[in-house]
Amino acid sequence: MQLKAIETFLCVAETGGFHAAARKLNVTQTAVSARIRLIEEETSRPLFTRGAGGTSLTEFGRQFRPYAEQMLSLWSFASRDLPAQAQNRVALRLGAQLSIWDPLLVDLGVQFEQRHGQLLLTLNYDHDLNMVDAVATHVLDAALTPEQPSDPRVQSHELTPERLTLVGTPDTEDPVFVNLELGEVYQDHVRTAARQVLGQTVFLGNCMMALRYILRRGGIGFFPTYLVRDYLSDGELRRVSGSRDLVLPLYLVTRRGSTAFDDILTCLTELRLAG
Repeated sequence: MQLKAIETFLCVAETGGFHAAARKLNVTQTAVSARIRLIEEETSRPLFTRGAGGTSLTEFGRQFRPYAEQMLSLWSFASRDLPAQAQNRVALRLGAQLSIWDPLLVDLGVQFEQRHGQLLLTLNYDHDLNMVDAVATHVLDAALTPEQPSDPRVQSHELTPERLTLVGTPDTEDPVFVNLELGEVYQDHVRTAARQVLGQTVFLGNCMMALRYILRRGGIGFFPTYLVRDYLSDGELRRVSGSRDLVLPLYLVTRRGSTAFDDILTCLTELRLAG
């Protein structure tokens, strides 16, 4: 898909019409229509509807817009800023399927930088994005997942499982249970733990956000043991009595033949041993 087409789509969305976009881009209206049609043919979805009130985005057009903005922004960075920043720097794109590993991603980025110098570093976690597919299709260089992948395009290594502890703030009236949505194994434990809470359940997608929430608001939730160890020692948090730790599998995933695999695995192993 041509970047000119993406730029034209965003211009039509901003100006509210094909004619206005043609004037702003200094091209013919026929060229604008052809560029929009190119995207519609590749996505098999209409982007705009035209009526008496003017041109408006379809539902798909509204969904497509933020992706188009991101594509244009990435191209701008890659073509103008990246050449100046990329000299003698290793690029590393890391992702995790679950938000409990976002602190681990940060630590891994720091550890990797200490070994190899300054990085062009990208960190991402996303419940919905298929991390194995993202690695296989070169969106990411490596990812952490709770399930061993079967995709033949990638290789995986089982790491020490992640241990989660059910903790809560002391002397909290009407505690809130913070649910991080971490898969089926986690949900089995959640059903038991949530029954102990008379108050509401709050769904938060980010591990650090959830921890900050219960420290300020009061509540209980499952968190990586290493992450709450200091809070337990200081008395800011307590183990919920009668609860058992939850153990989640952890796999490192990279593309087959990845030159970074050994280095990432070494850094991860050292971090896990230190934690």
